[in-house]
Amino acid sequence: METEVKTQPTEKAIKIHNAVLLGTLCAIAYLAVYVARNILSTVTPQMTAQGIMTAGQIGTLSSIYFIVYAFGQLINGSIGDHLSPKYMISLGLLLAGAGTVVFPLVANTPGVANIAYGFTAFCLSMIYGPMTKVVAENVDPQYAPRCSLGYNFSSFFGSPLAGVLAMFLAWQGVFVSSGALLVVMGIVFFAAFCLMQRHGIIQSASARKEVAEADAPASTGGVWALLQHHIVKFSVVALVTGVVRTTVVFWLPTYLAQHLHYSSEQAALIFSIATLIISFNAFAAVFIYERLGHNIHKAVLLFFVLSAVCFTALYFVAAPIPHIVLLVLAIFAADGAASMLWSCYCPSLRETGMVSTATGFLDFLSYLAASVSSTIFAGAVSSIGWGGLILVWAALMAVGVLVSLPFHEWKAGRRKNI
Repeated sequence: METEVKTQPTEKAIKIHNAVLLGTLCAIAYLAVYVARNILSTVTPQMTAQGIMTAGQIGTLSSIYFIVYAFGQLINGSIGDHLSPKYMISLGLLLAGAGTVVFPLVANTPGVANIAYGFTAFCLSMIYGPMTKVVAENVDPQYAPRCSLGYNFSSFFGSPLAGVLAMFLAWQGVFVSSGALLVVMGIVFFAAFCLMQRHGIIQSASARKEVAEADAPASTGGVWALLQHHIVKFSVVALVTGVVRTTVVFWLPTYLAQHLHYSSEQAALIFSIATLIISFNAFAAVFIYERLGHNIHKAVLLFFVLSAVCFTALYFVAAPIPHIVLLVLAIFAADGAASMLWSCYCPSLRETGMVSTATGFLDFLSYLAASVSSTIFAGAVSSIGWGGLILVWAALMAVGVLVSLPFHEWKAGRRKNI
């Protein structure tokens, strides 16, 4: 009688398995975050039509959110390099859920509503930096970009899900359901994190410290290491893409309603379809990045060029369908550059020992740019119109092209030829 021979999984298989599990957990948790983050945008037509808030008040509210979230990323990103992500992420989800549920109860009181929404923003800022740190420190660098794809995909996929909620629920119900989802995910994340620690998929803080100390002679950390990793260049990338991936997408339903004259229901449907397509940019970005020989500089440059071309063409195309197609392509490409930043660049900073700090800093810049631009866009519509804003968006992508040019490679080539 033949006996079955059980083969042990290879080290590579174990690494892939662990990366998939951790990536899935982070993706699900971050999906709840981005559903909550996009609901105000999707219900803006409802709230303004019902007289709950004016467009100006919602613009102020979104700016407050971006400012608080930005500074929260700066603060919590630094804290995330020292405290357990298990507690930071879980607590952030739970408290953000509570703030989201409370918001519709105080929406008629602008001052209190601003405080409630700002509180939610700060709580949500407790999640991204520590999450990236967990992936960078517990996943083989070879698989880290694909592992981070999950939660970066969620950051875009949250928009169409929020749009679906806005299609079927009143604006109050959208907030309450999103808040409940955050609370549930806070509990699920904590339990799953503990289970993964027990099985060694996620190392404890003490175990990571021992490994770090063992690797200390071969590693270089601190600000100098970040400078060597082109942190200045990618800071500009964070600023430019922050405007498109956050502010432009936030005002997209309003843009569709006011500039292309769709109803609020039609705008919500188009927004859901458009952002669903855009949400797949992370996969396309990493695919192109790998085809370009894992050269992040070439990939970022390619995406900025494509986005600049599409935004420029958008200004000259008035027909609604081609207009929407170009708009989606422009945002898709700009978000591709952002995906390079979050999926590839941040996880690559593992050796610096400042993954959470650097991620928080870059996200701070991204949302600071979004905060300023959101306020400017709200007022600019009445002065220069949506057409003028399209040209502003094209100019921002042109800045992205300039900063992405491989000056460091050209400089190295000149030195080699001397």
